[in-house]
Amino acid sequence: MNLFKEAADIKTSDQLNLPTPTPIYHNVVAQPTEIQKGMVQELSERAARVHTGSVDASVDNMLRITSDGRKLGLDQRVINPDLPDDPASKVNQCVENVYRIWNEGQADKLTQLIFCDLSTPKTAAAEKKAAKSVSGTLDSPELNAVMQLSEDKADAEKPFSVYDDIREKLVSRGIPREQIVFIHEAETEVKKKELFGKVRSGQVRVLIGSTFKMGAGMNCQDRLVALHDLDAPWRPGDLEQRSGRIIRQGNRNKEVHIYRYVTEATFDAYLWQTLENKQKFISQIMTSKSPVRACDDIDETALSFAEIKALCAGDPRIKEKMDLDVDVARLKLMKANHQSQHYRLEDNLLRYYPAKIEETKGFIAGFEADKQTLAAHPHPTDGFAGMEIRGDKLTDKENAGAALMDALKEVKGLEPVPIGTYRGFAMSVTLENFGHDYVLTLKGQMTYRAELGKDPRGNLTRIENALNGLDKRLETAKSELENLYTQIDNANAEVNKPFPQEEELKEKSARLAELNAELNIDERSAIERMADDGTERGGSDRVTAKAERPSVLSKLRAMKEVPKEPVSPAKHQEKETR
Repeated sequence: MNLFKEAADIKTSDQLNLPTPTPIYHNVVAQPTEIQKGMVQELSERAARVHTGSVDASVDNMLRITSDGRKLGLDQRVINPDLPDDPASKVNQCVENVYRIWNEGQADKLTQLIFCDLSTPKTAAAEKKAAKSVSGTLDSPELNAVMQLSEDKADAEKPFSVYDDIREKLVSRGIPREQIVFIHEAETEVKKKELFGKVRSGQVRVLIGSTFKMGAGMNCQDRLVALHDLDAPWRPGDLEQRSGRIIRQGNRNKEVHIYRYVTEATFDAYLWQTLENKQKFISQIMTSKSPVRACDDIDETALSFAEIKALCAGDPRIKEKMDLDVDVARLKLMKANHQSQHYRLEDNLLRYYPAKIEETKGFIAGFEADKQTLAAHPHPTDGFAGMEIRGDKLTDKENAGAALMDALKEVKGLEPVPIGTYRGFAMSVTLENFGHDYVLTLKGQMTYRAELGKDPRGNLTRIENALNGLDKRLETAKSELENLYTQIDNANAEVNKPFPQEEELKEKSARLAELNAELNIDERSAIERMADDGTERGGSDRVTAKAERPSVLSKLRAMKEVPKEPVSPAKHQEKETR
């Protein structure tokens, strides 16, 4: 930190003491709907599949799951516009607070900001860019007619936007439309400056935008009395930029209100916790206070450094020791991996394979029983075996398909809703994939799933295809059973094999120990050496200064500086024997 402050001049708000308004924070908590709860559960299941590697990263990954979780925490309609609008959602609570504050600040024309980084609107310029590029060069009535039809279709298919939803609800409560503006509607810097001037004068009283467009550089604080954070940004700096728009010099209000909206039991809690964790370590550096070192400096690399110095001194044994350190560490890792594999094979032979074989046998028995059920309920000569839906026996395909579509209206989430039977199999339906897909499950001894579409006759075909796949699933289960028996034979052969490099590990470990003894290098860790040094001194000084630590280099130099004594032939012979 001392080195960092030589290059960085940190001035925090507590040092500057600027005349800014006092912020009052409000945490608004919305309860999740049953559909949101089901979707959060599905997020958990998706994350489990990604963690176990059972799904390809191009199909699903943690980034997609996090993105869907953020959208879900904002509003369930961001995931699927056809889902109902919850009156108690955080978007609707934000609308209520904005309208109340707007009404209370009529006399002073007080203004408000709404920050939302998700579900941003498409600007009119972006939507008409392609039309202008064509219509600007061609003047054809037929082409203009086609362009008009394409624009009408685009408007009909326009995705749900939280921005539009908030503005329409505020307008319906009585706020003039011209007083509610999206920052995205000001495409140029000139338009932005004009918009900011209108906010400062109170002509625009509700400004909605994202952190990217309304963060640093926006000065419209004169009449700001409230700020609403509909979602959580990724970085603490973004949150600071948001609040910096209202907690600012030049604001006429002595107190301002900052509302932060959270949907309980969704990703919102995770996002705010992430922001808190990031802010904790940022605050340790970007602070006006001098942080104190709270940990002891235990130099774990001191021994390696001594070895390098000794190597430079020219002792070949150090080089040999360093090579042996690498080899022994590699061999020990290989042996640990071999033992782990050995234990895993033993566990598979004792638990996994027997349980998996019994499970697969159960699948085979279930498929064979369902095959008999299917044979006992064949199609008649007219080609349709009939379907029972909500107690009504339907023998006509058209009626059965229509009744099935009508039954889907009762389905609200992941909880299965029983709707009838077909060819001896019980039928139930769930709403999955974040409210996009209806999935029908046929239950016999085993279960068979079919995704339903919007075509009644096509749904009957999909159900029939799910049952026709029974034979293929039966063959797959039989093949899996044979494969399990083969794996057992291979595991029995591998489990008795010893570690192939055991002798090499023993030899190199013994030579390494011998070198450590010759070089008088302690294999203990720095902490263990310090503890032993303190014990030898009676506990009076438990920390050994670096200058007092034995150095390999100094020992080698001392050995070279010792004058050689005359050696008698007897002593010389004894040394050679040794």
